[in-house]
Amino acid sequence: MSDPQVLISFDDDVSTLMPGDRITGQFKLDSFDPNEVKAIEFSVLWYTEGKGDEDLDVHEFRRIENDEMNWAAFRRPERFESVLPLSPLSYDGLIMKIRWCVRVRVFPRRGREVVSEFPFVLGDLQPARQLSE
Repeated sequence: MSDPQVLISFDDDVSTLMPGDRITGQFKLDSFDPNEVKAIEFSVLWYTEGKGDEDLDVHEFRRIENDEMNWAAFRRPERFESVLPLSPLSYDGLIMKIRWCVRVRVFPRRGREVVSEFPFVLGDLQPARQLSE
């Protein structure tokens, strides 16, 4: 048996979306024993990287407890959809970066959680560049 993993995909083969766009896709649990899963969390979120404090904010969140799961359905991909907010836009700065992703976390009854992220870009801001002197 292979290691449990979460496979995430978007319906459209795009990595850049605009504010107000609808993000749609699916995630599938692979090689999980349904009796060993306590809960699954799905989220669309942004986080910062770089100097200073790192921030994170969740735009969309759904938690499914084991007793709420339809495991027959989880043998097929689970659908998701969310309308993206107006901000913050993805940003690739010299000091700080803003990243967006879809994240699925699976919490087993024993052992470590399994996390999978599928990144995307929100907006069309150009990356920052160093000013020449």
